[in-house]
Amino acid sequence: MVLSMDRWKGKVAIVTGASAGIGEAITDALVEEGVIVVGVARNIETLEAKSKTLTGKKGKLHPIKGDFSREGDILKVFEWTSKNLGPVHILINNAAASNQTTLMDGKTEDWKSVFDLNVIGLCIATREAVKIMKENKINGHIIHINSVLGHQVVNVPRINVYPASKFAVTALTETLRQELNHLGLKIKISDVSPGFVATRRTTFAKDLTPERKAFYENKPAVNSEDIADGVIYALSTPEHVQVHELMIRPFGP
Repeated sequence: MVLSMDRWKGKVAIVTGASAGIGEAITDALVEEGVIVVGVARNIETLEAKSKTLTGKKGKLHPIKGDFSREGDILKVFEWTSKNLGPVHILINNAAASNQTTLMDGKTEDWKSVFDLNVIGLCIATREAVKIMKENKINGHIIHINSVLGHQVVNVPRINVYPASKFAVTALTETLRQELNHLGLKIKISDVSPGFVATRRTTFAKDLTPERKAFYENKPAVNSEDIADGVIYALSTPEHVQVHELMIRPFGP
């Protein structure tokens, strides 16, 4: 199998949650490969600073502010992208949220915020991307950044509804694959499921509870760049190959 990113050079990608962690690493990798990236995040200042560091690369980063738990923001991002850069060829659904609470005493609004971003926002963005790809006869690629917690519930302190939201992503990936096949569309869908990743939302988070901090201590981890490499691998496969599920775990217990 020959791996190549050549067909994506100069094409447009939308990456959600692009200002930090896995999203930032994916954005960097795509720009290095010559892709025109619309990086979306609520923290626009960080994205704008990032775009300056990527000046002179093969591709380009266009920062745009957006909250993908809000349908209005999602629609505006796709509208701006189509109007200013052209139709989207790649969508990376990376933005996700979690709250350190429980199912026994958690707040309803906290649970809803997780599903609004991790599930509903992902569905809306996917719908808009497929619509554009279909209208423009684009053999595009949609990648959901899932989690090993979308396949197996493990004993993580105060994880509450997060695994349920990621199990939904696993189901949505297969459902979309079947829908695309039924319509005969040449759009790939991939699910990339990281294990424990050391980021500012996990190991380096400043608001960790003592229980969560103890859980993370000395735990084997992969880096955001490792997940970005997995995304590039899935995108690099020949048109007749589809990476449906890619699980990336740290080596060790």
